[in-house]
Amino acid sequence: MPAADTKASTPVGADPVPAVDSRMTPGGPGYRRMSLALFLAGVATFALLYSTQALLPLVSHDFGASASAASWTVSGATGALALFVLPMSALSERFGRRTLMTASLAVAVTVGLLVPFAPTLGTLIALRAVQGAALAGLPASATAYLAEEVSPRALITAIGLFVAGNSVGGMSGRIITGWVAQEWGWRVAVGTVGVIAVGCAVAFRLLLPAPRHFEPGSLRPRVLARSVRDHLSDPLLRRLYAIGALFMMVFGGVYTVIGYRLTEAPFSLPQGIIGSIFLVYLVGTVSASTAGRLVGRLGRRGALYLAGGTTTAGLLLSLVPVLPLVLLGLVLITAGFFAGHAVASSAVSHTAKRGRAQAAALYQSSYYIGSSAGSTLGAVAFHASGWDGTVGMGLLAVAGVVTITVLGSRAARAERCLATA
Repeated sequence: MPAADTKASTPVGADPVPAVDSRMTPGGPGYRRMSLALFLAGVATFALLYSTQALLPLVSHDFGASASAASWTVSGATGALALFVLPMSALSERFGRRTLMTASLAVAVTVGLLVPFAPTLGTLIALRAVQGAALAGLPASATAYLAEEVSPRALITAIGLFVAGNSVGGMSGRIITGWVAQEWGWRVAVGTVGVIAVGCAVAFRLLLPAPRHFEPGSLRPRVLARSVRDHLSDPLLRRLYAIGALFMMVFGGVYTVIGYRLTEAPFSLPQGIIGSIFLVYLVGTVSASTAGRLVGRLGRRGALYLAGGTTTAGLLLSLVPVLPLVLLGLVLITAGFFAGHAVASSAVSHTAKRGRAQAAALYQSSYYIGSSAGSTLGAVAFHASGWDGTVGMGLLAVAGVVTITVLGSRAARAERCLATA
C-alpha cells in the first residue's frame, strides 16, 4: 500500500501505520523475472562488447594488422561506451530505465549483425564503436533501475547477479567464437554472437517488470552538469570511480593479450581451446554473486583488499610458463576482478542519494575508460616486453587500487575522530 493511502486510513489520534516498502525483495513478486531479465541483459552486453577479443589473432591475420592495431576493435567499443554512458544516463532519467535499455539493446544487436560484413579493419573498428555507444544505455540504467526498484538490503545481491550476467556473457561469447572461428572463421563467429544477443534482447524485454518507482527527471544540460559536479565532488565516489577503472585496466589488458600469448610457444594452442579457456569466467559469476556476503563479513574495504590481493596473486602466477599455472592465474585474476567490480559498483549505488543514474554512469564511464586503456596498454606492453610487460601493467593498476583503499580507510578514521571530538 502506498504511503499516502496509509496515512489517509489512519484514525485521528492513532499511531501512524508504517508505510509498506513495495520494492522487490528476493522471493517476492517480480524479483525472479527482474533478476533473469537483467542477467540476460548482462549476457548480451558483454558478449557483444567483447565479441572480437578472443579472435584478435585471427583479425590480425585477416587484415594484416599488428596486435595493437587489432586491439582497437575492443578499445573502440569500450571507449565509445565510456564516452556515451553519461548522455545515455540523462536520457534514462527522462524516458525511463526500461525504455532506454530496450532501445540500446535493439541498436546494439542490429549493429552486431552487420559487424561480420566489415570489409576493412577501419570499418570494423567504426562499427564496433557504434555498438559500444549503443550499449552505453545498459550499465548505468540497469544499476539505477535496481537502486529504485529493489529493496536496499537486496541491492548488492541484485547488482551482483547483473555483474554475474556480464561474466557469463563474456565467457559464453568467447567460447562460442573460439570454436566457431576455428571451423568457419572470425566473421561467422561474431555473427553467431549477434544472433544469440538478439534472443537475449527479446527475452529481456518480455521479462523485465515495468518500473514502479521511477520519477522522470530533466534533460536540461545545467541540471545534468550540476548532478555530475555534485558526484565528482564526493571523495568517496571519486575513489570508487578510480577503483573501478583500475580493476578494469587489469582485466582488459590480460584478456586482450592472453590469446596472443597462448597461440605462441611454448603453448601453441588452437583457437577453439583458447576460446574454452574463458570458462574461467564462471569463477567471476560466483565471486560477483557472492559479493554481498563478502562485504557483510569483511566490510567494503576489506572486500576490496581481498579482491586486490587475489588479482595480484593471479598476475604473478600467470608469469610461470606452465599451462595449468597460467590457467590458475587467470582464475584468480577473474575472481578478484569481478568481486572488486561488484563491491565498488554497488557502493556507488548505495552512496548516491540523488541522480543515481548519473552516479552509476560516471562509474561505468571510468570503468570502461579503464577497459579501453587496459586493452590498448596491455597490447602495447605485450608488443614491447611480452607477457611480462602486460603483467607489470596489471600490477601497477592493482597497486593503485590498494593505495586508494588505504587512503579511503584513513579518511574514514579521520571523519570518525572529528565526529566524536
